[in-house]
Amino acid sequence: MLAACAGTPARNGKTAAAAAAPAAADEAEIGQLYTRLDAAVERYEGSAELADAGERERAAREGNAALDDLRAAALRCHQLAGCEEERFLSAFDGLLRRDAPAAAATADGEKPDGENVQSEAGESSPLVSDLPETARTITLLKGRPLAEVIAVNEPVKASIEEWLTQYRPNLIQAYINYQYLRQLMWPEYQKAGLPEALLFGFIAKESGGKVHAVSRSGASGPLQFMYSTGLRFGLSTSNGFDQRFDPALSARANAAYLNEQLRVFNNDLELVLAAYNGGEGRMGRLAGGGRARFWDASVYGALSPETREYVPMVLAAAWLFMHPERYNLEFPRIDTRLGEVVLPRSMSLAELSVCFGQEGGSRDGWFRALRNLNPAYDHQIGLPPGTRLTVPNVLEAAFPRVCAEGPWQTLAAELHAATMPQVAVASAAARGTSATAGGAGRSRYTVRKGDTLAAIARKHRCAEVREIANLNRLRAPGYAIKPGQTLQIPVCAR
Repeated sequence: MLAACAGTPARNGKTAAAAAAPAAADEAEIGQLYTRLDAAVERYEGSAELADAGERERAAREGNAALDDLRAAALRCHQLAGCEEERFLSAFDGLLRRDAPAAAATADGEKPDGENVQSEAGESSPLVSDLPETARTITLLKGRPLAEVIAVNEPVKASIEEWLTQYRPNLIQAYINYQYLRQLMWPEYQKAGLPEALLFGFIAKESGGKVHAVSRSGASGPLQFMYSTGLRFGLSTSNGFDQRFDPALSARANAAYLNEQLRVFNNDLELVLAAYNGGEGRMGRLAGGGRARFWDASVYGALSPETREYVPMVLAAAWLFMHPERYNLEFPRIDTRLGEVVLPRSMSLAELSVCFGQEGGSRDGWFRALRNLNPAYDHQIGLPPGTRLTVPNVLEAAFPRVCAEGPWQTLAAELHAATMPQVAVASAAARGTSATAGGAGRSRYTVRKGDTLAAIARKHRCAEVREIANLNRLRAPGYAIKPGQTLQIPVCAR
């Protein structure tokens, strides 16, 4: 990246005065770099003319190639004493200004034909996402501030490969999950002036778009807030529902956290991401409030392997969200319109998942979408008649036919009522021993990751969900529990 244009006063230990005196060999190469600069600018401008003529695919290829060459020449310029990096910054700025009218038209709703999902992703233009670190000084994109620019260095490239190989299915599924949540989460990022690509990067790495994800450490929700951090940014418990699982509220809290930490770390996105994963206190001590960089050996070497891997993986997912076509990646097009169904009888989200099947051609069914769009409900709990549920639009139309009544609804109810064979467990009194610490006729159970109250009740055979909830003062309808929590469970007698 063009570190010097971002305020670095000297290169490779040289003073600025020494940098101004190029060697003879360097002079020749510098001249070649300036020629490359002019050629790249001319090529980029030519790509814009191709786009105006309707040759959008060719225009994209030419424009990207021009930017790649311009960036490579700028990187080499930074390494040569006497090379005027201001020329490159001026060229970037000129191209940005050239793109500004088209960007403004897009912001006003005049979208060109064939624009893909990523062009609505919160970045001003393909050029902006390619700019090196110096683009932090350029603040306007469709009238909104540009929060940060991703530098595709070696660790980020390695992470891109990870996403495109063993984690490609995870990336695609995260994208599908996010698309159904987009209208809930993206507006919070828009209001905060943050790019959508960054939101997707978080979701892909943190939870894969699974709203009810819970980590071993207790971080919860689509954006994996710890309980204390969530409270700090307004995520509490309301009527028994842990708001870390609310997509809109968690996106709002995440955006507030990012903007707070961007101020703390002088808009250094890598340090902010590291703070999100490893704790802002530790990052503040390591980076001196933003004076050091994430990639500095003194910072990078002191981080946990998890955080060292986390930062480039988030950046890589965000980059792929913006530029899938560059990496032979195709995100699916999804009808993300939402509808609503009203339950005519008591039904659970699990039953709905069974009776909806793969309606509308959904290869993986609808369980995840139903859970994500109705996060306050336990998927195993029967919801009372009259409950209103948010569903993908295709399911609203299918509901009367496949789930309101008929053979699939009957099958779903039958499967949901099935239980494993019960084995009577002697109570402490029947065994002639003292009761457990939980009281007479009770045992204790420590909640594990992925547990629900319904699953715990089934595991303990005789226990009913409402009985466990009442015993532990858990409030309907969510019956919120968290890993590590200790529950009292009724014990069956012989």
